[in-house]
Amino acid sequence: MLPVNPKQMQRVMEQMGIKSQQIKAERVIIEREGSQIVITEPQVIEISMKGERSFQITGRVEEKQVVKEEDVKLVIEKTGATREKAEEALRECKGDIADAILKLQGGGNE
Repeated sequence: MLPVNPKQMQRVMEQMGIKSQQIKAERVIIEREGSQIVITEPQVIEISMKGERSFQITGRVEEKQVVKEEDVKLVIEKTGATREKAEEALRECKGDIADAILKLQGGGNE
């Protein structure tokens, strides 16, 4: 493959009606049902073409499970556990409230 001059490539893209610019970001979070994809140290490029905007993101990717606030409160209420312990149990039990309660009460699979 031939080496490509980035400035030359930028000019060609602009001639085709494609504009791109780098966006400074510390972190990108994509929220999904039940989890988040967190991208740290991202390189974000915004691409505009024919009135549409899209983003290209690269960086360190980590997926985190998100627990619902009402689930945390219920586990705390039923077990007397701290918020941290309740959240940890819910994550370990993949959001299953009954399993999290049993785990904290000593009846779960350890």
